[in-house]
Amino acid sequence: MGFIELLRRVKTRSAEESRRWIAQQEAHTYTLLDVREPAEYEDGHLPGARLIPLSQLPDRWRELDPALPLLVY
Repeated sequence: MGFIELLRRVKTRSAEESRRWIAQQEAHTYTLLDVREPAEYEDGHLPGARLIPLSQLPDRWRELDPALPLLVY
């Protein structure tokens, strides 16, 4: 799967829908991806979030496990 195909699978959720979804998941059964810049991430992020800034995502998307659901913020 290429980067464009990955983007085509995107579904939008509200913050509340995302909170409920996360609460129903077990640890390490999904990837929580923070696409903000490093300074923003350091100011605060969701527990367990992985940082890949949006500007780097086209080059680094292969680091993500395609078998796991991906929640991006």
